[in-house]
Formats: sequence, structure tokens, C-alpha cells
Amino acid sequence: MSSDLPSQPSRRNALKCLAFGGAGTLFVLSGGVLTPVQLALGASPEEMSGTPLFLQISDSHIGFNKEANPDVAGTLRQTIAYVNAMPVKPALTIHTGDITHLSKPAEFDLAAQLMSELKITELHTVPGEHDVTDGPGTEYFSRFGKASDNRGYYSFDHNGVHFVGLVNVMHFKPNGLGGLGDEQLEWLESDLKGRSSSTPIVVFAHMPMWTIYEPWGWGTGDAGQAMSYLKRFGSVTVLNGHIHQIVSKVEGNITFHTARSTAYPQPTAGNGPGPGPLVVPSDQLPKMLGVTSITVSQHPLKATLADTTLV
Repeated sequence: MSSDLPSQPSRRNALKCLAFGGAGTLFVLSGGVLTPVQLALGASPEEMSGTPLFLQISDSHIGFNKEANPDVAGTLRQTIAYVNAMPVKPALTIHTGDITHLSKPAEFDLAAQLMSELKITELHTVPGEHDVTDGPGTEYFSRFGKASDNRGYYSFDHNGVHFVGLVNVMHFKPNGLGGLGDEQLEWLESDLKGRSSSTPIVVFAHMPMWTIYEPWGWGTGDAGQAMSYLKRFGSVTVLNGHIHQIVSKVEGNITFHTARSTAYPQPTAGNGPGPGPLVVPSDQLPKMLGVTSITVSQHPLKATLADTTLV
């Protein structure tokens, strides 16, 4: 990674952000320790210190129109407006799946139209289970399959960071754990082999890459094998969507972090009869939707995750 990447916020600047009142949470990863600090929308670029490396958007569910959010296109537009108004914008956007709700061509058309308004150079995606209800090789892959040779999983490099997109929804069963499969695991092992352990790694997939709540299928059954290939790296950030809320954990130098949806919230694990759209008062909905931005620096090796709601 080039030496001119932005440095991370000092503790003093982090406390300045805290004083503004929180609108999200800033996660600073250093030496395997994840420290949450409240992040204020009102904080200036100088106080936030640094340019985000990329932005994560997840679970837009274009086509959904039930009570939990009858205007998911509108809240995605709000998200895009927020991103476009950022004083310093990242070069990349990653969408971690469920772009659409029912994999319909018209839903993909509207989603593509909306996301084309993002003033960000590159868009990278992985499918959610709602994007492949029509099976492999169809709408999602015809639109987003080129980068992965229609496999869905692929990798790329940006500013010295190695990004790996994984697919864990192709054999998804309702309330069942996700799965990567032997072929993808072999590819991942080969992709990482020979890379320096000092290379920062960002892995992104739709379903959680650790078991958050097995009765609801919030996990990936064979994720442990994938994680074994990643343990030797000094900084690994694993991002997902699917559960529409923020849950984080750290194991050694691996940080796991789920994202909010831009469409609707879901209940916390085990709270209720099962997962699904959670109806909240309309004035509370924007506070439960949002995006995540990520900054990675090499010296010292550190990743910062900033979660921001729509209000």
C-alpha cells in the first residue's frame, strides 16, 4: 500500500467526534483490538481524519413494498444522496447482496439506475439469496457476472488492499446456514497463497461468515475452512449483510462486521418467531438504515469502520 494513504483518527480526534453526539459507530482495529467510538455526521473531514477506502451498501431489496418500508427505492436514494454529499468520497462501493427482492428484471433495472447515480468510480457486488431466486446464470449473473466469469466469487486489488468477494447463497435453504462449497474454498486457498501476510485483506459476502444465530441460519457452515486460510494475515476485515443490523466480533487479527440494510431492519437474533422485515414507527426507520465506510492504513496496519445511519 502506498505511504500516502490517510492516517487513522487519534484518540483526541475520536473524542472530538464523540462530543458531537453519535450518528453511527466508528470501529478502530489496532493490534487485534476493536474499539467502538461514536461517529457524528456533524464532524468535519479534519476531525474524522482520512479518506475512506471504500463504502459498503447492503440489502437494498428493490421491489419490496410491504409495511416495513413501502418505498425501498426512496431510502436507497437517500443513501446515495448521503454518499454523494460526503466531503471526501471513497473510490469503491461494495454491495453485499440482496440488491433486489425477487430477482426480477425490472427490479435489477431500477437498482442499476439508482446505483448509477453514485458519484463513486467502481461498484463491486456479490449476490444475496434474493438476487438468485431465479437460479444460477440468469438475471444477477447476466448483469454482474463478468468480473467473476459467472462464478460469483472473485478477487481484485486496490491501493495495496486485496479484496475477495465470496458467494454463500447458491445452496441457501430458508433458515439454513449459507455454504461456500469445495470448489470455491479451493479457489480461495489458491488465491491467497503466495501473498504477503502483511497484505491487508477485505473479504465480503452476503451471509455472515461466522455463526451469529444458527436457528435462523445466520452463518456459513463451512466458513471455518475459509478463515483458516486468512489467519496468517495481519489485518483481515470480513463484511456481510443479510441480517440488516450491526453485529461485530474480533478473532485475532480478523474483524467480522455486518451491515445495516438500506431497506428495512430485522429483529435481533432470537427476538421473535424468526427473521424477516421488522415494522418500526416511520420516524424511527431512517435511524435503523445506513451504510459503512472503511479506511485501511499500512503503517501501522489498521482498519477503521464507520457506520452511519440515514439521519
